[in-house]
Amino acid sequence: MSPRSPGHPTGPRFGYGTNGLTDLRLDDALHLLADLGYDGVGLTLDHMHLDPTAPDLVGRTRQVATKLRALGLSVTVETGGRYVLDPRRKHGPALLDADPEDRAVRIRLLTTAVRVAADLGAHAVHCFSGTAPAGTDEDTAWQRLADALTPVLDAAGRAGIPLAVEPEPGHLLSRLSGFHRLRELLGDPAGLGLTLDIGHCQCLEDASPADCVRAAAPWLRHVQIEDMRRGVHEHLPFGAGEIDFPPVLDALAATGYQGLTVVELPRHSHAGPQLAEESLHFLRRATQTAAAADPQNSTLTTPGGHI
Repeated sequence: MSPRSPGHPTGPRFGYGTNGLTDLRLDDALHLLADLGYDGVGLTLDHMHLDPTAPDLVGRTRQVATKLRALGLSVTVETGGRYVLDPRRKHGPALLDADPEDRAVRIRLLTTAVRVAADLGAHAVHCFSGTAPAGTDEDTAWQRLADALTPVLDAAGRAGIPLAVEPEPGHLLSRLSGFHRLRELLGDPAGLGLTLDIGHCQCLEDASPADCVRAAAPWLRHVQIEDMRRGVHEHLPFGAGEIDFPPVLDALAATGYQGLTVVELPRHSHAGPQLAEESLHFLRRATQTAAAADPQNSTLTTPGGHI
């Protein structure tokens, strides 16, 4: 295939998360997404895709950067690998662990992700708070989180890469209000941004997903998107949940968000190639519907032309 220019001048820029393509080699996944017409990729650092703990990370990152440029794909670096650090503890060690040495392991992963992101030319590095150990009082947990993220923010600032924290159901930082609590604890640093997962908004927030987009706009650095039901944290293919997507895409366009909007289906790798194709068709149709409903929004165009 011939390489494409990264992104589109107007309208949403769609990506697909490699955590939903774990049955594919990374090169195969990138070629698939480029062939389908995606603008970019949410690259989860994990043992199957650009393992951050394996030898010669710099050389392997250079190869991936070359491939991304050849395919015309933008990238966000994501750090949600379930067992990348501990084969027996999901998302462990965590930023909120009682043992400072355990917290340091997670901090090192995030600072490594910042270096990888800089070498790839990524537009953001994603992370999340994790869960606090049982018996940890709330103030202690929040202070641990702020202290742990300080060196990561310093590294991100030196690299010129925004750090985009994701509110995650079940974690200490689970809602948009938690992001603002963290922001205030840290003194509102310029490099601290937000990853907004549209499904999580449907799951937990009082406001609609479209209203969440508008409220988050000043801090929005990365967007994940999938379907979901109210009160149930289960990432679903588009059409299997409750979200009305045209208003969400309209809100994203109206805010001027320029980053990737990445499909997040981490439990559907068995059908990854099929769902990647179906997801892009769905999002393009939803973009057309949003544009027809809001002709005043000149930024809403259909990526990749007609379907």
